[in-house]
Amino acid sequence: MEGGVLFVSRVSQRQVKVDRRADGGAGGAGHTDRAGAAMTELHEVQITEEKPLLLPPSQPVPGKKHSVETPYGLVAFTVHGTPKPKRPAILTYHDVGLNHQSCFEPLFRFEDMQEIIKNFVVVHVDAPGMEEGAPLFPLGYQYPSLDQLADMIPCILQYLNFTSIIGIGVGAGAYILARYSLSHPDTVEGLVLINIDPNAKGWMDWAAHKLTGLTSSIPEMILAHLFSQEELSGCTELVQQCRESLVGAPNLSNIQLYWSSYNTRRDLNFERGGDVTLKCPVMLVVGDQAPHEDAVVECNSKLDPTQTSFLKMADSGGQPQLTQPGKLTEAFKYFVQGMGYIPYVLDRKLSMGGLLLHDAPVALPHRLAVQRSLRGREPVPLPHPVPEQRVGEPPAAAAAHPGERSPHHGGLLLSRGGGGDGDTSRL
Repeated sequence: MEGGVLFVSRVSQRQVKVDRRADGGAGGAGHTDRAGAAMTELHEVQITEEKPLLLPPSQPVPGKKHSVETPYGLVAFTVHGTPKPKRPAILTYHDVGLNHQSCFEPLFRFEDMQEIIKNFVVVHVDAPGMEEGAPLFPLGYQYPSLDQLADMIPCILQYLNFTSIIGIGVGAGAYILARYSLSHPDTVEGLVLINIDPNAKGWMDWAAHKLTGLTSSIPEMILAHLFSQEELSGCTELVQQCRESLVGAPNLSNIQLYWSSYNTRRDLNFERGGDVTLKCPVMLVVGDQAPHEDAVVECNSKLDPTQTSFLKMADSGGQPQLTQPGKLTEAFKYFVQGMGYIPYVLDRKLSMGGLLLHDAPVALPHRLAVQRSLRGREPVPLPHPVPEQRVGEPPAAAAAHPGERSPHHGGLLLSRGGGGDGDTSRL
């Protein structure tokens, strides 16, 4: 309609009303025929928005899925966030019977963890055949060894053009990241190793494994690897969910191959004071009464005490990243801050328990800075030696009761450079 005026108003996210009103032209003709010429036509126009709608705050932004061909087969991984200048990527590797979602989702969705990882790009690696919708490997397929799975990581970093990582691994994934760190120490700035067993299976372990295989199914054997005996006896909700997931897994034959590779792993041959050791800051984590508690304690005794922190978590079972994500996040927060990547630590103490830190008298740039000034909340250089101290507690109060156990239910202890046996007091 010539000379018309177009009015557009948004009435919904996707729908627009158009109000076209006749002007009647110029001069007196418009006034003379005002009653007949003034018309209003309403049209509904559907508009397709090019930009997708924002996700609600409760839903995490989905990661970008990638896969890359390596000398040992295809490996899939998911990337969250964008690379940050002069900062390493956080790279995770899951345990047997899990994938990156079932192993790490509760931890990385935790509110305080979100505050940490917004400073980094995160790469979740799925072992071959463990990703969702993975096709089954053909009969007789030679699955990569754990050493070969570690050798796939450089292909991932080269594909993404990343130069360094902070690794977080659980069980078999912890072993893989430790093996990778031994062969590529210059690319690893820190490691969080949960439930790591650095030892190869001995003859007695091998015989027991074979005997168990005659009387137990693969899902039950993997459950005994993942959870404590108390959790299995109590048939907790997490155990039930994992059992149902394993029994009904469409890729169970793939999981069995990963499980076999884990049980035929080589000894990492760590030696305190020797050439074979982890050269980056390491935080070892294990749950109290977890199936791998003794192995992690032994691992701690073999690593450099000036580089290693040992975290034993009470009431967390065999998978502390799933059962106690809050406490693990708090420990990881101090670990990363000690590496100089987070300028301050949130002062709020998590409600699920206290955190105790004990620092050996060593001078390292990555030392965990627990003391904070009351004004700026900025880290303060720690004296040598440093007394055991509760997070959020004044230094004088900590010194008044050194070595006292945390009164909070489910407290945890983080020690630096344990004694000769590598053990630490349990909370």
